[in-house]
Amino acid sequence: MNKESANRWKSTSASSPAVKSFEELQGIAAEMNLPSYVSRADSQTLKQYGTTDSKERKNISTKRSENSSVLIYDTISKSVTTTTLRPRLEELRMQIKKEQKSGHLTTWNDTSKLRKNHKINNNDITNNNSKGCNENKESSNHENSTTQEEVEGNIRAITSLLEQLRTDKRLHDHSTTNNKSSFLRDTFQRQHTYLRISLSERCNLRCQYCMPPEGVPLQPQSSLLSTSELYQLIDMFLSMGVTKVRLTGGEPLLRSDLVDIVRYIRSSSSLPPSTAVESVGITTNGITLARHLPALVSAGLTHVNISLDTLVSEEKFFHITRRKGLNKVLDSIYAACDALPAGRVKLNCVVMKGFNDMELRNFIVLSKDLPLDIRFIEWMPFNDNGWCANRFLSYQSMLQRITSDNYTVGAGQEDDLTTTTLLPQSQYIPPIPLERMADSSPNDTTKWFSVPGHLGRVGFITSMSEHFCSTCNRIRLTADGRIKVCLFGNDDVSLRDAIRGGFSSEDIELLVGAAVRKKKFALGGHGNMHNINKEASKNRPMTLIGG
Repeated sequence: MNKESANRWKSTSASSPAVKSFEELQGIAAEMNLPSYVSRADSQTLKQYGTTDSKERKNISTKRSENSSVLIYDTISKSVTTTTLRPRLEELRMQIKKEQKSGHLTTWNDTSKLRKNHKINNNDITNNNSKGCNENKESSNHENSTTQEEVEGNIRAITSLLEQLRTDKRLHDHSTTNNKSSFLRDTFQRQHTYLRISLSERCNLRCQYCMPPEGVPLQPQSSLLSTSELYQLIDMFLSMGVTKVRLTGGEPLLRSDLVDIVRYIRSSSSLPPSTAVESVGITTNGITLARHLPALVSAGLTHVNISLDTLVSEEKFFHITRRKGLNKVLDSIYAACDALPAGRVKLNCVVMKGFNDMELRNFIVLSKDLPLDIRFIEWMPFNDNGWCANRFLSYQSMLQRITSDNYTVGAGQEDDLTTTTLLPQSQYIPPIPLERMADSSPNDTTKWFSVPGHLGRVGFITSMSEHFCSTCNRIRLTADGRIKVCLFGNDDVSLRDAIRGGFSSEDIELLVGAAVRKKKFALGGHGNMHNINKEASKNRPMTLIGG
């Protein structure tokens, strides 16, 4: 790279809008001997470069090879960065581009192609989906053939597993004595009473810690649980002892029948009174919550968690979510606090060093006059969410940032301020004292603190630095009907295919029990966050698991 090129690179890296066009970006990339790329999902970028035509859109990205570095122009921060494309994702992009010409998009559920092209096993297949940030526009014949192939393979595996389970007399006795709750008890004697249901793989935001900029692989609607299948599984889990349900996504408010689903869970009319749920909550980005809230509360919604990672500006919100909407989220927070009792509304904030760690006190101030609980969440590694240890901030470091201006990390070691951007002096908030509270329940995932004079609490979800796996009581049901017993585990079982294969309710309960008994003691068996990150490609992106 020559001196002039280096200077232009330096100016763009300093968030200066030095790059005025995609052509100039290509010139810098050529001098650096790197390909250039602008995400197809960024419609604002396309408009800026004077094209929204789908044919021209394909030409924006130059041809890239596997493991290649790429020069990316960020239209939000007006900066240029380099990144290394993940080989599997890059191969999938190129395959999609190739097959778009024939009108068919490759899906990660096309098991025959995966085995041929990627040489991966069944466990890999069951933990991935199809490529695209919008729903796949496949023909119905292609959807049916792909889905049918996957279903047939899963049914064969389910049949084989059930033959083994049925020979276990102890399990058979459980099903005949109606002791169904034992199916939700794992080998560490953890009883699972909390079911998190993902209602949709789709989301109207593109949060950086959740998915890559081009979106995540989505499946055709036919591969997702139908409403009747969902109700069947809800009834089964409630009869097995689930008392708490949370509806997630993707974004659950994109589900048109969300109100009906909440009402169904709360009514539990087909089940005995002893199985009635204690709470039904949703986790949402809050973009459209305010207008749906009255109907949801009327249907029986009891709790709301709203995800928000910055308060300081619409521009910064756009940077993290790649969409606008900060004011809409704030409106939803106020509306939820008005509609539900104190302690029922939580704001979830994923904390990343150098992005929003300087806003922790701002979030806490929000809870002074609102009955709003603020929860700071340690950033967790997932498939293609860009996790890196340098931007991870532990619970203890968050505490220090909140309570002191002279925070250090470790035994006298100063925190890495080179990756931390301080807010302007005009926005300075003095240190805030926190007082540790007793845990609200044995299965609580949050370390709670009170703030003198505040209506709301402050909590920390310490999944990485101080995990709470020993008391975990949560299981997850994905939008495509897979039971996932650990957020970081790679194993799951398709209950959707068991239903469509005609297996009895007793058989499906056996499958659930087998999945729960395979649950590892902690962190999916990975040991720590660094090992989770190494194996993240075998797991689903967070938005496809369910937050």
